[in-house]
Amino acid sequence: MHAYRSHTCGDLTAANAGETIRLSGWVHRVRDHGGVLFVDLRDHYGMTQVLADSDSPAFAAMEKLRAETVIRIDGRVKLRDASLVNAKLPTGEIEVYATDLEVLGAADELPLPVFGDQDYPEETRLAYRFLDLRRESLHNNIMLRSQVVRSIRNRMWDQGFTEFQTPIITASSPEGARDFLVPSRLHPGKFYALPQAPQQFKQLIMVAGFDRYFQIAPCFRDEDPRADRSPTDFYQLDLEMSFVDQEDVFAAIQPVVQGLFEEFGKGRKVDTEWPRIPYAEAMLKYGSDKPDLRNPIEMQVVSDHFRGSGFAIFAKLLEQDGTEIRAIPAPTGGSRKFADRMNAFAQGQGLPGMGYILWRKDDNGQIEAAGPVAKNIGPERTEAIRQQLGLGIGDAAFFLGGKPEAFEGVAGRARNEIGRELGLTDENQFKFAWIVDFPMYEKDDEGKIDFSHNPFSMPQGGLDALNGDPLAVKGYQYDLACNGYELISGAIRNHKPEIMFKAFELAGYGADEVEKRFGGMVKAFRYGAPPHGGCAAGIDRIVMLLADEQNIREVIMFPMNQRAEDLMMGAPSEPTNEQMRELRLRALPKE
Repeated sequence: MHAYRSHTCGDLTAANAGETIRLSGWVHRVRDHGGVLFVDLRDHYGMTQVLADSDSPAFAAMEKLRAETVIRIDGRVKLRDASLVNAKLPTGEIEVYATDLEVLGAADELPLPVFGDQDYPEETRLAYRFLDLRRESLHNNIMLRSQVVRSIRNRMWDQGFTEFQTPIITASSPEGARDFLVPSRLHPGKFYALPQAPQQFKQLIMVAGFDRYFQIAPCFRDEDPRADRSPTDFYQLDLEMSFVDQEDVFAAIQPVVQGLFEEFGKGRKVDTEWPRIPYAEAMLKYGSDKPDLRNPIEMQVVSDHFRGSGFAIFAKLLEQDGTEIRAIPAPTGGSRKFADRMNAFAQGQGLPGMGYILWRKDDNGQIEAAGPVAKNIGPERTEAIRQQLGLGIGDAAFFLGGKPEAFEGVAGRARNEIGRELGLTDENQFKFAWIVDFPMYEKDDEGKIDFSHNPFSMPQGGLDALNGDPLAVKGYQYDLACNGYELISGAIRNHKPEIMFKAFELAGYGADEVEKRFGGMVKAFRYGAPPHGGCAAGIDRIVMLLADEQNIREVIMFPMNQRAEDLMMGAPSEPTNEQMRELRLRALPKE
């Protein structure tokens, strides 16, 4: 017999009754039933119930077991009584009577339990991640992640893509986040960078004459953490294609992503119609460039109904240039209690509140409008708003005003909150949409023109488009939104040097700087570059959605905490003096 096991803890069934077997695993829990001890023995594959009574040679050793001790047991497989069968376990028809037991790895007192699903502080969970990973839900999430990655690879090969690997140590590249820099020992004072994405390399692969590339690529960005974003590194499905337009990229990636969600979505409906929504329309209707389309609410501009009205706050606001009033319809939300809850939500977002109108039935059975807004603008304007929004008795509308860029984000979050509160959002499905026609440029906080998206994108209209107002230029850039998350970002690339130089010039990069920072790619484009484009899909975020998790750290095996620290391995750590001397670096004292 094998030194450690003849079967795994998920193998044994009624067909094995009467056999002498050997199992190894972790002690999930021990139960004492008055002279009979039961151990739930767990390994990667499942759980088996082991028992010993006072006649068993293993009884004395089993009495001393502590949870999470690793043991090897020999025993006989017995059928359970029909009344004791556990239908939830594949091994639930049998149990193993232990005849021998050996402790392979003793366990100290646990800093957090593995049995059960108790909530524990995240700092403790991350410091003892190897224990946390033994817990069933997290173990399942990590296995799901592995299965998703395998499925992605198979689907990409089936779509005619070839997998290549690109460098991890490279040069700095503007991808919208801070680089992680790596000092060079051989070139003192110079630094490599960990790639924020394989952007330039995958474009060079196209220039080199390969056609359909993909990679499960690690990416490194020094970012502030969020629930749906890692602060240090993440993995993406990276792909690029030659001789394609935007629709070709969409057609290539949709079967991959749709197939993943159909395979691992636990039976939830997967939307097969993926609309194309222009960025400006997405911001207007949903207040977000990653809208949750499970929620049917669409915001509308209602400025004309408030101009010159008795609602002074909005009327005066509309006298300023660039301002507007938007309404968020709230079907079935026409109660004062709901309005109060939404005002509390708005105040939590830093606003004084939201204006609202409630539509009710009056004493004569007719529809009437209630609320401060309705009283101030009068019945004619109120009715016009109701007609525009398509609302009726029992419904409500909430209002936000100002310059769109100042309130769109809050309006989008309010739309999501209203959809959840009123049960309008269908939680049992995945709905996708391509967000297209992104603006190529934006103004930063200092009023300077900068890229709003990927700097290597082709502007719509080519070189001619760059001769006008930069803020009016749209790029061949696109994102895929699903249930309120951005899953994919991509673009048709700018493969012509003259357009590339002009595009960077508008963002404040001179020709010399472009040559210095992107010299390899500029040089390559001078030797016959094909039109090309691609995208990248966030694997961590995809798995988070499939696993029904709200925090991305629940689907990453060894994540950092909110302060970008690895509490288990002690990173970041201070280098030794010898390391610093080798690199010719000196650390400045903390301020």
